[in-house]
Amino acid sequence: MESQQEYVRKLLDAYRATPETTGVVRRPDRQLAAQFYKRGVPLIAVENALVLAAARRLARPADAPPLTTIRSLAYFSPVIEEVLHLQAGQQYFQHLRNRLQSLSRAR
Repeated sequence: MESQQEYVRKLLDAYRATPETTGVVRRPDRQLAAQFYKRGVPLIAVENALVLAAARRLARPADAPPLTTIRSLAYFSPVIEEVLHLQAGQQYFQHLRNRLQSLSRAR
């Protein structure tokens, strides 16, 4: 099992790299990441939630009003909870990662 410091670092690196975020980590983001560690939330579940939320945002219709940039890890909390309860396999999230790369390139 990885240390809290390593878990938080990996989680925040994934958050920073997620499309539609500012790429900036603030103190509340670090605190929330530490809470996820203490709750035993698997890092892969958080990474999958980041991908799912970003893919949903990027897959919106082109004529939809623009969304503001995500400025906080807390934005993803409901999606993390959703992913924890999903019965989707890892192949689904790999498909989303591939789709997200395509959508990111298209923008």
